[in-house]
Amino acid sequence: MCRSDIDCLSNEKYPHNNDEFPTLLQGRLWHTTSVPRYQMIIETGEILPNPQIPDQERWCTSRGPEFYPFVRSLGGVSLFDFKGFTPRYYRRKFPLSCWMEFVPYRRGWGQAVWIEINRQAIRQNFISTGELLAKWKLNEAYKHNIMPMIEAAHLGPIPLSAFTTVLKCGAGINGFEALKI
Repeated sequence: MCRSDIDCLSNEKYPHNNDEFPTLLQGRLWHTTSVPRYQMIIETGEILPNPQIPDQERWCTSRGPEFYPFVRSLGGVSLFDFKGFTPRYYRRKFPLSCWMEFVPYRRGWGQAVWIEINRQAIRQNFISTGELLAKWKLNEAYKHNIMPMIEAAHLGPIPLSAFTTVLKCGAGINGFEALKI
């Protein structure tokens, strides 16, 4: 279910300290997913742009395809690019962005898997944060949500060979723990 803008700003929905950001994620390119979805990724051998999961389990799909996230509308895999990311600055510049829903993990998932992606391995079909935002504006795709300047995209599947690090965090885990790819 897509959170409303008010929910994104509510400390009650996000009990963690909003100024705390896991330094392990800083400066790197990531895809985050739930533990069961990660198992699907391992089984298929790649992150699919549109995996076989119900829409009600996806981010911001309750209002239908016309409002799907921008990266999904492009046939891409959504990535977080935390190069140069500073939570306080980002919140001031983009107060309606809901990045805190995912960092360090979505509460509804209980636990999350963070997959670091090798930029060089996906460079041919990679859309940087700046390029993605420019494309969103050029297409006037304002009904489709985007997380400006931290969301990047990869068009098409991302193979396991592009993974550099896989981490799990969440309920019952102290910090992050490494997973085998």
